[in-house]
Amino acid sequence: MTSLEPELTTAVRRQVVDVHGVPASALVAEVPRPQAVIVALHGGTTTSAYFDHPGHPRLSLLRTAAAAGFTVLAPDRPGYGSSAGHEDHMRTPDQRTDFAYGVVEALLKDRERGVGVFLWAHSAGSELALRMASDPRAGELLGVELAGMGRVHHPRAVRAMEEWRSDPIRTRPSLRQALWYPPQAYPPDVHGGQCIGAASPAYEGHREGWQEDLIRMAARVAVPVHITLAEHEQVWINGPEGLSDLASLFTGSPRVVLHEQAGAGHNTSVGRTALAYHLHVLAFVEECALGVPALPAERGRRDG
Repeated sequence: MTSLEPELTTAVRRQVVDVHGVPASALVAEVPRPQAVIVALHGGTTTSAYFDHPGHPRLSLLRTAAAAGFTVLAPDRPGYGSSAGHEDHMRTPDQRTDFAYGVVEALLKDRERGVGVFLWAHSAGSELALRMASDPRAGELLGVELAGMGRVHHPRAVRAMEEWRSDPIRTRPSLRQALWYPPQAYPPDVHGGQCIGAASPAYEGHREGWQEDLIRMAARVAVPVHITLAEHEQVWINGPEGLSDLASLFTGSPRVVLHEQAGAGHNTSVGRTALAYHLHVLAFVEECALGVPALPAERGRRDG
């Protein structure tokens, strides 16, 4: 155990709340008098454990953010965790957005919120974060972090998806390799999603019209946006090209900050550089909580 790990021992507990008759589970790391509340939305084929990997407190967003004075709520997205099997209540994007807002409100019912709520999303969770951030109910939001998402798939992911469509059973490992490339970016007992894997709800395989929705919703986001792509991203086009392409959509945001996480693969919050990534974005969260204005170069900047 490293010298830092004993400091990341804030209690993380699982909580289940009722949202219109549907049980919704979440991992919660609560601190007294928080600076703000972070709502962390995991990606596909995992659960909220993505943000608090068993046996790796140093990689945990919940523990690191709590040590910095933030309360963190990591709900299991609609159709995951306790809400698995209740997909009839969340067939449409609007239903899932309503459900997510209901979960957050239920979890915050008796908790201090500090100066507001910051959305932190990974991969498929970024869709839900964007729907929430572009919704009329987004008035209390401080900002948004979007990690592991883009508009154009990486050539390796395109090939893997084409192979999977032709033979889902035999070629599924190709998709897994793209998601978890390169192996050395992760601890051995983390690589491949060990201990945090989960079945995806049916709706995640149907994203017709998503590109049009993305353009429309991004333009409506009126809070600061932070975008992260990993150095070794293999699902989306990465580097300056991928970052600037996504940033160009957020025409209504007062501040767009771009970050390429060195040494990381697609799953930035469970890789060896997870702590570095979390600390980098937490600095942005702190600036949002303090109301720090954008630097001159960030005002209206969309070219990375």
